[in-house]
Amino acid sequence: MELALGIPGAIRLEIGDPDFTTPAHIIDAAAASAREGFTHYGPSVGLASLRALIAEKVIATNGFACTPDDVVVSSGACGGLHATLLALLDPGDELLVPDPGWTTYIPMSVSAGVVPVRYRLDRTRDFALDLEAIEQAIGPRTRAIVVNSPSNPTGNVATREELDQVCELAERHDLWLISDECYEDMVFEGEHVSPASRGDPGRVVSAFSFSKSYAMTGWRVGYIVAGNGVAQLIAKSQEPIVSSPSTISQKAAEGALRGPQDCIAEFRNAYRRRRDAALELLDAADVSYARPSGAFYLMVDVSAGGSDDEFAMRLLRERHVAVVPGSAFGEGGAGMVRVTLAAADEAIATGLARLCDLLG
Repeated sequence: MELALGIPGAIRLEIGDPDFTTPAHIIDAAAASAREGFTHYGPSVGLASLRALIAEKVIATNGFACTPDDVVVSSGACGGLHATLLALLDPGDELLVPDPGWTTYIPMSVSAGVVPVRYRLDRTRDFALDLEAIEQAIGPRTRAIVVNSPSNPTGNVATREELDQVCELAERHDLWLISDECYEDMVFEGEHVSPASRGDPGRVVSAFSFSKSYAMTGWRVGYIVAGNGVAQLIAKSQEPIVSSPSTISQKAAEGALRGPQDCIAEFRNAYRRRRDAALELLDAADVSYARPSGAFYLMVDVSAGGSDDEFAMRLLRERHVAVVPGSAFGEGGAGMVRVTLAAADEAIATGLARLCDLLG
């Protein structure tokens, strides 16, 4: 990204930031709240009015019991996940994270004094969960497992059966299950299933975000759902770091939940269309990939062009297209690059055409 910013006209396919503008009714809700005086500190746990709306959404959409007391509003899901690690794990405890997986899991763990341990996803099945790999990664200091569905960077959507098995595994080994569900609304095939609706909800901590569903990345609003008083512990861990989430952004999130929801389907349909066009282009060029069933990313096999890191640098310097080396997400992503589908259709088509051309 840093290098791409210095190249005029570079095609930016490296960052997961929707190219859509936040819907007008959400912006209007934020503006109205500012005029009404919501410009002061709020509770560290989040506004009561937003937490009540979130609890209603979780019950209706995610299918598990939730009260406002089970909700912590955070500065993006990133802030909520970090506070969760601080609340639940001690220094030196181990956290199992997917490989390939979201890059921030690793530095987030380290900054909390937690030891990240990667578990491999099954590359032969488009990076599906591999229960045997997870169990093999469990050690005496393991305290929690992170699952991410739909996945960043792979776009894999876990099945009910896979999540049932992960829930059983966590219960058998007495582990926390941290479920990253930030892309819950971006599912093209299959269905999104919340682990808390399948296993012991007292063992599952669920992370959500307004960023992807409502194109609100810059507003920085996420939330954590956890029962049995765990939410209050997470709120206490968050307070010394961010004090409280932005009140204006929280009122925008209220506008998102109260307002029309057709924008979600609009965004999802656009990402599905872009995915289908991208796969058609790659198929025509005989370039391999992992088929994504959700989120808005595409993992493309560039092993014919050398190491993924070297190929990504060549693609940027010689073709002015920015992508992320797959190895940045773990050894499981080596030989691939991640391409975002959160860019304009023309940018994706041109960028992938240049990628295929460089592969020869």
